[in-house]
Amino acid sequence: VQLVESGGGLVQPGGSLRLSCAASGFTFSSYGMSWYRQAPGKERELVAAITSVGGSTNYADSMKGRFTISRDNAKNTVYLQMNSLKPEDTAVYYCYAAIYYRHYWGQGTQVTVSS
Repeated sequence: VQLVESGGGLVQPGGSLRLSCAASGFTFSSYGMSWYRQAPGKERELVAAITSVGGSTNYADSMKGRFTISRDNAKNTVYLQMNSLKPEDTAVYYCYAAIYYRHYWGQGTQVTVSS
């Protein structure tokens, strides 16, 4: 199993970024996927989750209305569209999958929101 995130970077407050997570090594369309983030000195927290066929999504309260999780099962990729970014969104963002009761994480991608 491999999860590879991309799309992070430096953005000004109010700006947007789209993160991607390319998955391989498992039947992507059979599993739900999630994004987590970890800010310096803080615990890792759930950002958003999506079911295997994308019919249902879930967001942390602070991300609702600003972030959108989606997936393309033909491309084995899950996305996180982040709008109206705030400095407090600065963190390393991780892609996550639970497969056969094992936990898999990507290497993370840094998002920095600063003027």
